[in-house]
Amino acid sequence: MAKKAKQAAPEESEADGGESGEEAGQPGPKRKLPLKLIIMASAGLVVLGGGGLAAYFMFSGGKEVSVSTAHAKPAVFVDVPEVLVNLSNTGSERTQYLKVKIVLEVPDAALAPQIETTMPRVLDAFQTYLRELRPTDLDGSAGLYRLKEELTRRVNVAIAPSRINAVLFKEIVVQ
Repeated sequence: MAKKAKQAAPEESEADGGESGEEAGQPGPKRKLPLKLIIMASAGLVVLGGGGLAAYFMFSGGKEVSVSTAHAKPAVFVDVPEVLVNLSNTGSERTQYLKVKIVLEVPDAALAPQIETTMPRVLDAFQTYLRELRPTDLDGSAGLYRLKEELTRRVNVAIAPSRINAVLFKEIVVQ
C-alpha cells in the first residue's frame, strides 16, 4: 500500500502542471522562458519607452510655442471689387457668367496700402484669367481650390516682391 501511495504522488504532480515534486522536497528542473518571448517583451519595452520619451519632449517644449502664438499678429483683410466675367463656352449657344467677390488675406497691415495702389493690376490679372475659364473648371471643391491657388499666385506676381497669405471667396455665382 505504501508503494502505491508513493507511485500515485508523482502522477498527481505531473497532472497539476508538470512540476515534479517540489512539495515533496525533490528539486525539479526549472522552467525557462522562451528566447522569442524575452526578445519580444524587451522590444516592446524599448518601443514604449521611446514613445514616452518622445511625448515628453514634444509636450515639454509646448510652453514656449504657446507664448509666441499669444503674440501673433492678427491677419488683415483687403476687399477686392466685385468681378463679373463671361465664361469661355466654345460651341454653346448659352452664355454663362461668373460673379466673384474676393478678399485678400494680408500678413501685415502695412502691406494693405500697397495692394490698394496696385489694385488695377490685380483686377487685370483676375479678369484675364477668369475669362478663359470654362464652367466645368469650377465644378466641385477641387475646381474652387485650383481657382483659389491660381488667383493667389497671380496676385503675388502682380504685387511682387510683397506676398499675400491667401485669396478668400466671399461669394461665387455661376449663372
